[in-house]
Amino acid sequence: MQIKPQTVEAVLFFNDGGVCKEMLYPEFEAMLDGVVSMLEFADQQMRVAYVLVNARLQIRAAVFFYLDFNEDGSADSGWNIPLRSLAERTGRGPDLGAGPIRLACRSQCPVSWHQMHLWDPDLTPGKNHFVMLRDRIKRNQLGLLVEEEAPQTLPTERLQMVAEDTWYAPDAAKQAATRRTEQLEKEQRLKAAQLIKQQRLRIASLEQMREADLAKLRDLAAQQQATLQNEITRLRGQLLEREQQTVNLRAQLAEQAEGFQKTREEMSQQLRAVEQNSRDEADAARTRFNTELQVQVAAAVAEYKEQIAIRDVELAYRNELDAQLQEEIETLQKQVGVLAEQSGDRVLERLSRIGVVFMAYHPGAGHLTIALQDMARYQENPLAYAAAKCAVSEEQYGKWVQHYQQPSCVASLSTGERCNMPLDKVDSPARFVIGESNCCARHRSQDRLRTGS
Repeated sequence: MQIKPQTVEAVLFFNDGGVCKEMLYPEFEAMLDGVVSMLEFADQQMRVAYVLVNARLQIRAAVFFYLDFNEDGSADSGWNIPLRSLAERTGRGPDLGAGPIRLACRSQCPVSWHQMHLWDPDLTPGKNHFVMLRDRIKRNQLGLLVEEEAPQTLPTERLQMVAEDTWYAPDAAKQAATRRTEQLEKEQRLKAAQLIKQQRLRIASLEQMREADLAKLRDLAAQQQATLQNEITRLRGQLLEREQQTVNLRAQLAEQAEGFQKTREEMSQQLRAVEQNSRDEADAARTRFNTELQVQVAAAVAEYKEQIAIRDVELAYRNELDAQLQEEIETLQKQVGVLAEQSGDRVLERLSRIGVVFMAYHPGAGHLTIALQDMARYQENPLAYAAAKCAVSEEQYGKWVQHYQQPSCVASLSTGERCNMPLDKVDSPARFVIGESNCCARHRSQDRLRTGS
């Protein structure tokens, strides 16, 4: 088809709500060349209509095709559909105001291999794509130049001369009525043909939509069936795996139980062996201990018996020696008594008559002058004599003398030794207190506690 100068090419995009965008064909070519990106159509397959519009804003041809867009909004670089050729070679479609248009769609495509890239317009009332196209073009949002209505003039070259016998019209009114009738019949036939064709086109479109929906449902059912089959296969695999794991775990459990039983039996045997060994060792140790104890006891008894025998011998010897010494002492005392009676008193009387004074020194009492008549008492017990002179008892005086000569604690320690704690010396026997003056502070308090004083 040769495009007339007044014919304009335009492209309109459809979505679910109808026409969403329109542009002239040069803009569409620029978009195909990648000069312009359509971000609003990114990663989508858009339904597009290519139309030829005359100067009166009437559609003369339409091609409904798909166009894919990439993620960046650019058109598919591999798209190549000869829109102009399809619009020229295709068949007739509905009348959109300028007579039947040339229509190329999925159900009416002159080139079979391009059919899969075309789509069928919806003819449902209220969503009729042809009506949407007609109304959108009528709005002229593309700014097309519109040609005013003018009476049609017939070109001179198209004029034809009729036959001479027809120059005179037999009956003008009858011929006019006949022509009007023929014209009406022709228009009626044409409208009926167009309606039939539109209905066939709609039926084909509905059939294709049904087949497409059925194919989608079949695909969805197949996908769901495949998904369910995969799920069943997966679950069966998991079940088999779980059963195998259960069998393995049971086998491991049985093996571990058997191992535990063996270990328990071995441990029990070892424990019984250890107990038997311990019992044997204890018996052997007890036997050795008893034997050694008996030997040691026998040795100790023999040693003690030997020592007792030695002590008995020593004791007998000491008793014999004590008896001999006692006999010698008694003998000597008797001799001293005899000598004292024979010469002591007399010697003392002679010394006293010639003026000899008998004096003796005792600590605490100082130098004592002893009268002749007291000499016997003094000789019998000098310590008691000195204690009487100091007005204290003989015991207190003797303790005091010990304290005076060695001023230290006389208390005995737990080891049996003397405390020997240095003390302050008491100079006077009268101020000396037994257990107080001759003991340190610690043994003095113990003595008080013991005596309750």
